[in-house]
Amino acid sequence: MSFQGWKRTLVRTKDGEPAEASAPMIVSASRATDIPAFYAPWFMERLNAGYVRWVNPFNPGQLSVVSFEHTRAIVFWSKNPRPLIPFLREIDTRGIGYYFHFTLNHFEPEGLEPGLPPLAERVATFRRLADLVGPQRVIWRIDPLMLTGTITVEVLLRRIAKLASMLRACTEKLVFSFADIERYRKVGRRLDHHGCGAREFSVAEMISFAAQLRELNREWGFSLGSCAEALDFEGIDHNRCIDGELLGRLFGSDRELSGFLRPGGPEMFSGLPVWDKIRDRGQRRECGCIVSKDIGAYGSCPHLCRYCYANGSDAAVMNLFSRHDPKSDSLAPGLSGRGGAARPGIVGQP
Repeated sequence: MSFQGWKRTLVRTKDGEPAEASAPMIVSASRATDIPAFYAPWFMERLNAGYVRWVNPFNPGQLSVVSFEHTRAIVFWSKNPRPLIPFLREIDTRGIGYYFHFTLNHFEPEGLEPGLPPLAERVATFRRLADLVGPQRVIWRIDPLMLTGTITVEVLLRRIAKLASMLRACTEKLVFSFADIERYRKVGRRLDHHGCGAREFSVAEMISFAAQLRELNREWGFSLGSCAEALDFEGIDHNRCIDGELLGRLFGSDRELSGFLRPGGPEMFSGLPVWDKIRDRGQRRECGCIVSKDIGAYGSCPHLCRYCYANGSDAAVMNLFSRHDPKSDSLAPGLSGRGGAARPGIVGQP
């Protein structure tokens, strides 16, 4: 039987009113924005309160309440999780499992990630995080990949190799995806305005990149995965970023989580294509993720990456961020009341 939806429960909100809420087993924090980098105190406030208000990005008038009552795992997405590190022990005491997608690109010369700390600082954060939680719980992402006047396939691979030499003992997996610039007009306009000459990979360039990455990886020994790519690359898996198999390996002793991941019994981990039963139908067709509940808000990430699918204008993002209240039950201002919701950006990775 396919996934039929999360359990429902009642929560008491800040105004003292009861509200019906979904109670997901797995929370994504977040594809829509960088919660660890910019909203760690808010996240912990909501975890302690037991719920969060969330707005549907495709229907801003639709507000919902998400309860943490049955949450057994959290998948964090970040380019700078350092602000969340002081809170990890508190999450551990709650018995909630978690792992990180840590995007670590080397686009400093092109200025494509203006809101990020220096590359050396981010490498240090990656190493510290891996030391704290273990390499198997920190997945290295290099995405989205694009080419510019200064970034060729060869330059990109040299930069990745330099990072890999510093991260070999800090992660077990490397995931990549290629930028969809033409698909998202906002992204194309933003990159054109920046003037870096960014463009998408051709199919031939994708195949060449993947083959050379696989060859370089003979030295590194990472597990390689492509994210939401239609092409099959020899020796490279189609990744599941919300990964039931990984969750089972990391937190298999959690009976409630294991029961959700393996409704058909131990054969769920036998390699058979049974993950389709709990696949997230709300993601792109090529996405292999299992179901989770994302609690982020679009248009709210001050990294201001030029290629971001999720943000609108820089001014709109910074205006929203300036009004963020760590004590609010929603991430973005205006989402928790009866007024209008913040206008969402374009769906994508943080």
